[in-house]
Amino acid sequence: MLKRLVLAVAAAALAASPALAQELSGTLKKIKDSGTIVIGHREASVPFSYLDQNQKPTGYSLDLCAKIIEGVKKELKLDKLEVKYIPVNPQTRIPLVANNTVDLECGSTTYNLTRSKQVDYSHITYITGTKLLVKKKSAIREVEDLNGKAIALAQGTTNERAVKAAIEEKKLNVKVLNVKDHNEGFLALETDRVDAYSTDDILLYGLISKAKTPGDYIVTGRFLSYDPYGFMMRRDDSAFRLVVNTVLSDVFRSGEIAKIYDKWFVPMNVPMSETLATAFQVQALPY
Repeated sequence: MLKRLVLAVAAAALAASPALAQELSGTLKKIKDSGTIVIGHREASVPFSYLDQNQKPTGYSLDLCAKIIEGVKKELKLDKLEVKYIPVNPQTRIPLVANNTVDLECGSTTYNLTRSKQVDYSHITYITGTKLLVKKKSAIREVEDLNGKAIALAQGTTNERAVKAAIEEKKLNVKVLNVKDHNEGFLALETDRVDAYSTDDILLYGLISKAKTPGDYIVTGRFLSYDPYGFMMRRDDSAFRLVVNTVLSDVFRSGEIAKIYDKWFVPMNVPMSETLATAFQVQALPY
């Protein structure tokens, strides 16, 4: 009797396993049902996520997300997976992920605990922090030098909060111009409407690389924040997050991340930091 019972339970488990394996929910079900994955991208976050000369999304984050898209396609056993790109900015990126419009945001978004109340994140893909961009002829070198001057800040960013906190702490008299994105912030600096623009240092180097006269600008000051980047996705969707992070772990473990990094950052003369290299090693999770 006991033997028959054991065999029956084993048979039931084997019968149930394929069915359970085929059950999908959340983002993976949405993608399989529609045959489409929706990627959120930035339009001016060089070199992470921006529009190329043909107005096509490109960049370091897009290259990593291309790997993830292939991983999702393989996981769902799809012959074809359409990719739909939707532009996002600091004000729209979190709402568009949270309301199911965007499946994966591939930009330059800081992974922090406050935002994690609304969205989930992938492994860390880059580590940076807030600095200042000024004209080289300016006397501004630290946030304290902004007293009596003006700075442009992109609304809804961690950089906005970091700079405003520093201004308040130092009791500085600084005029703040709110802008929607990096291009608008750089234009305000270029046309002397402000004396500085502030965001993550690597994005500032990206703006300089695209400037008409790159030699006129410098990135300056101490780090005002710690900003690790990750790709945003909807909260409480562990199955989709596992696919995303499995792909990233594979890229980190194989060493392929070094080639992708060099493609985008070596031309900017930005070598991989020891902190970022360590982060990649730690996140190269085993099977």
